[in-house]
Amino acid sequence: MLSLEAARQQILSRLSPLPVESVTVSQGFGRFLRQDIVAPIDLPPFDNSAMDGYAVQSADVAAATPEHPVPLQLTGRSAAGESGGPKVEQGTCLRIFTGAPLPAGADAVVMQEDTRTDPGNPECIRIGDAVKPWENVRFKGEDIKCASRVMSRGDRMTAARIGLMAALGIDAIEVARRPKIALLATGNELTEAGGRLEAGRIYESNRVMLAPLLERSGTIVRVLPLVPDTLAATREALMKAFAECDAVVSSGGVSVGELDFVKAAFEGLGGRLELWRVAMKPGKPFAFGTANGKHLFGLPGNPVSALVTFLLLVRPALQHWQGATVVDPPQRRVVVAEVFENRGDRRHFMRARLDESGQARLAGSQASHVLGSLAGAGGLIDVPPATTISPGSEAVFIGFDD
Repeated sequence: MLSLEAARQQILSRLSPLPVESVTVSQGFGRFLRQDIVAPIDLPPFDNSAMDGYAVQSADVAAATPEHPVPLQLTGRSAAGESGGPKVEQGTCLRIFTGAPLPAGADAVVMQEDTRTDPGNPECIRIGDAVKPWENVRFKGEDIKCASRVMSRGDRMTAARIGLMAALGIDAIEVARRPKIALLATGNELTEAGGRLEAGRIYESNRVMLAPLLERSGTIVRVLPLVPDTLAATREALMKAFAECDAVVSSGGVSVGELDFVKAAFEGLGGRLELWRVAMKPGKPFAFGTANGKHLFGLPGNPVSALVTFLLLVRPALQHWQGATVVDPPQRRVVVAEVFENRGDRRHFMRARLDESGQARLAGSQASHVLGSLAGAGGLIDVPPATTISPGSEAVFIGFDD
């Protein structure tokens, strides 16, 4: 049996980079960059006002107070989208709005709330508060400097990063092609949700659970019909899946039972199993293999095992395949509020929730078929073999981020 880290590294080493394609920035959400992004302009591109008010020379209003306001002559205005208005000379001011270019001669902006118009002379603005030089001014390039690197190859495109790209005027980016993933589940006992549940059968849940996680991993998902437990049916399903997709994620059929046919069917199609069985709980019967440049990720059939192996082995692989530089699931150290005990000889990733104080508690039963505790958990506590983590101790918490 391989350790989790050894299994992950072996999988990553078998994945050749996917081809690069160009997409518009608006189409880039969730994609992984295959280029560094260098700012083509400064951001902001010019000095501008941080608020509505009046552009002034700060020296003119150094003595201004509400009781003794300083009168200035209004000479024009500067609004967003305009060129900046006339130069501010000594003793004058310019009406200015948020985001408008700072006019020549001005070195500060007085808030509108600290001013009033002389009732007898609307061109006379009384300034009731002093400002320091460059107060309420946004400087050219203070956010992003032209020619600076703002994103790196391997970064994932988030909504905020898309917004930054748009603000910089970038309309197209190079990203990895999204891999097409066939998602299938095997088992004579499985029934589609909404169907009639006959005696001895259960509703299938793994594909529905994994499909959105696959999509969030940047892939295009094709959910295939349920596969009965026969070698012929399993082989036919895998053959169709590999013909249409870059990889297959299956659940069930990878253990050692008489009705587990995924490994045999895959090898019968010319596939080569690279690994099988990982020293972890849940999720020991996990298979990975390659066939003609395409890949099989064989997950266990129990729902908890399927989710845990997907999060710890499959998702990192899919993101690495697309060029991601960070593939580890989000994790942090937390204090446990109760005993987390692992009496076994494999690492146990135990379902946990964080309480109101941020401490970890068991989410319920840790049996690999129990979905209730999985639904109530926010992540996993990594408990080493033959280890007891006592209340008040720290442990590694791996968030689901789903």
